[in-house]
This record gives sequence, C-alpha cells and structure tokens, in this order.
Amino acid sequence: MTTPGLLLHGAWQQHADSAIHTVRSPYNGDSLGEIVLAHSADVDRALDIAVDAAKLWRNTPAHERTAILLKAASIADERIESLARTISSEMGKSIREARGEATRAGEIIRLSAFEGSQRYGESLPLDANLGTGFDKIGFTLPQPVGVVVAITPFNYPSLLVLHKVGPALAAGNSVILKPALAAPLTAIALAQCFLDAGLPAGVLGVLNGPGSELGSQLVADPRVNKVSFTGSTRVGEQITKTAGIKRLSLELGASSPVLVTKHADLEQAAHSITLGGYVNAGQVCIAAQRIIVEESIHDDFLAVLVPKVEAITIGDPLQDDTMVGTLVSESEAIRVEKAIQNAVADGAALITGGQRNGTLLTPAIVGDVPGDHPFAQEELFGPAVSITRARDFDHAVVLANSTQYGLGAGIFTQDHDESIRAMRDIDSGIVHINWTPLWRADLMPYGGMKSSGIGKEGVRTTVNEMTEWKTVIMHSRV
Repeated sequence: MTTPGLLLHGAWQQHADSAIHTVRSPYNGDSLGEIVLAHSADVDRALDIAVDAAKLWRNTPAHERTAILLKAASIADERIESLARTISSEMGKSIREARGEATRAGEIIRLSAFEGSQRYGESLPLDANLGTGFDKIGFTLPQPVGVVVAITPFNYPSLLVLHKVGPALAAGNSVILKPALAAPLTAIALAQCFLDAGLPAGVLGVLNGPGSELGSQLVADPRVNKVSFTGSTRVGEQITKTAGIKRLSLELGASSPVLVTKHADLEQAAHSITLGGYVNAGQVCIAAQRIIVEESIHDDFLAVLVPKVEAITIGDPLQDDTMVGTLVSESEAIRVEKAIQNAVADGAALITGGQRNGTLLTPAIVGDVPGDHPFAQEELFGPAVSITRARDFDHAVVLANSTQYGLGAGIFTQDHDESIRAMRDIDSGIVHINWTPLWRADLMPYGGMKSSGIGKEGVRTTVNEMTEWKTVIMHSRV
C-alpha cells in the first residue's frame, strides 16, 4: 500500500519535494506502506481550506449530512476485515482485538449521524424573571463551532479517530485530522470511507507528521475553534499553554485502580483483570494497572489470577490464536521492561512474566508494590499490573485516590454498601462496579478528573462539545 499524499480539498496530494515516511510492522519490521509528511505550508493551506469548508458544511442541512455519514458507515462495514488487518499490522494489536475495533467503526459513524441531527434546543421561561412577563420569547439555538483539529494516538487508531471525526462532522464542523505517526494507515483508510461517501471537498483534511511540529502549529492557530486531543498529560499541559482562547477536549493519562475487597467474587475479579490489564498489550489509558487487594484475601486472589495471566498467548498479531500482540515499538517494550525491573530492584516481587523479545513482552504481575512507588503512580502503558496490599476498604480507597490521575476505576465486591461508597468516594470520571475500567460503550460520557483531562467524549457528549449554543431573545413592541 502506498499512500498518494495528504488529504487536502478532497484529494490525496503531495509535492515534488514531499518527505516520505515508511510505516513498518512492529512485529517483524516489514514495510506496510508509505505516507507523505506535511510541512508548515501544508498546515497553513489545510487551515485555509477548512475555514471555507466549515462555512459550506455548516449550511448543509442535517438530513444531507446524515445521508453522507450513513453511507460512510455502510462503506466502513464493507471494509471491516481490511480495516482490522491494517490496525493489527501497523500497531501490533492482535487480529481478534482489531476485528472488534473495526466492527465498531460503522456503528460510531451511525451513532454520530443520529446525534448530530437530533440537537434539541430549549425554550427559556423568561416570565419567571422579575421585570419580564409574556412580552419576550427566549430559546437556545445550536451552531457548529467551526474548524476542529483532532489529534489522535496510536493505540486505538480507528476508535479514537472516529470518536472525534464522527461527532465533529455530524455537528456540521470541518475537521483537520492529525493521526499518530506510529499508526497513520488506519486513519487514512477511514478518511477514504468519508470521501467515497461523497463528503464535500475540504470538510475533512488529513495531515501526517510529528505532533511536536504539526500539532503545535495547528493548536496555536487562531483559525482553529476547537482542539480535541487524546494523549499524554505532558502534551496536554503544553496544549493548554499554546492553544489560546479556544475550546479544548483533552483525554489524557491515567493509572487506573481496581479494588478487590474481601467481599469480592475472586473468580470474576481475576477473569476481568486478565482482560482489563493486558488487552492491547496494556496500551490503553483505562487499562487495569493498579490492583489494590485487601490483605485478608491477597494470597487467595493471586492463586486464581496467576494461572489465568500465564495462559495468555502472545505472538504474531495476525495469527488468530494470538491473544496479545506487540507493543507499538521496541523502544516502548524496553521502557516497560525497565519499569518492571526498577520496581523489582526497589523491593517488589516479579510474580510472573516480564520477559521481552523485541516488541513482545510476556504479561507480567508485579507484587508487593507500595502505593506511592512510580510503578503504581505513573502511567505504564504496557502488559503488566501492580499488586498493592490494602489493610481494609478505607485504606483501599485512599490508595485508589493517591495518584494525580482520575480517568477510570473499578471495584470487585458483593457488598452493596461498598459499591455505593466506591461510587461516591473514588475520584474518577468513570467507576465500574464488578468490572475493570477497561470497558466503554460508544454512547456513554467518557473522560476523567484531575490530570486525566478536560471535557468528555462519547458521541452525544462530543457532539454537544463541538456545538456552540446561542441564546436568542425575541422582544415584542409592547
């Protein structure tokens, strides 16, 4: 596969002097295709195009936008297997997981089309205000924000692209998409679905290149009305400093806790953690990273968990029997390996796993990790979980809240009172009862507290965040 260029004004374009980047498989290094890298002039041109396209798309009736998006969804459905193989090949996700992600593509676009066409304003009870009566009518009116910049990560190259692009287009905005340089081919394939569905030229643009260069230029430009970014807290902080006065949605880092109390069903907890800690080789912001276990059931829980983790198969992502594939690069695998080794050097116990072969890392359990150790406090983004002992339920909640993050959390308990206390007391944007944080419905609000971000995603919520709401007051002459 060779990509002809950057998506500008409805066509894939490149210059005679365009820089080319080869996308390679993290599993075996094979070339998967080439992409054209954008430079500063391309960013400037893309923004000019997006400004003009935003005016056109804003004035396109919702039913016409919906028809195009529904056609794009149908095209995405027809290309599920191709999309899945692209996802698996370029970022190392197992093909079984990639098929699950690809299957959601059409569904997210359809959900976006519906929500974007169903924005209801509200009438305002102005006569309830002292000094007014029935001489005025007030209501709210939706309007697209304008130009949206979507900057997406590598780990869910279809899901996280569409959670930004789908709602933005459905709400009537133009979009410039800057996908992760580590996994751009999926984004290109998705953009082609919209083009083949008849999306007007310029409404969607795609620029490939390093975020430190392209992202910074896009974020700072005053022609951009909204920035939607998923990535690290460090980069998110930089965006807040450079964006200026514009709308921001930032889905950032996490170190998600999972509490296992003495009232838990240990089989259910171990099964869920075996999925939630290791899916996508742990490269998920809502992965079950910190397992906080009450001391009285610690040994019994590990006896159930360890054999399940050791049964996880790793290897060639494109093989159907592979459960967990590679990390996205060897440098990332080395980073995670060193994090495990540092924790062990500081007194933690490597219970199982942690052996690296290139970009493959065997699923690891690291026990006796103090709650304040960097291995528990910092986002790992790899196939390993830490086990921290808690004296009791109250101590477990304290440990759960002890990091700078607050994206997702889970608790396993059959005690009704503990469930209610967890909902109330754990400082997290999402709290799961009897499951790990690694579960998401595309329609639900999704976002964190503290350093885990600003704003919410989830299709309905995202459509709303990509909409300006005007207040209109009609005055009579009486």
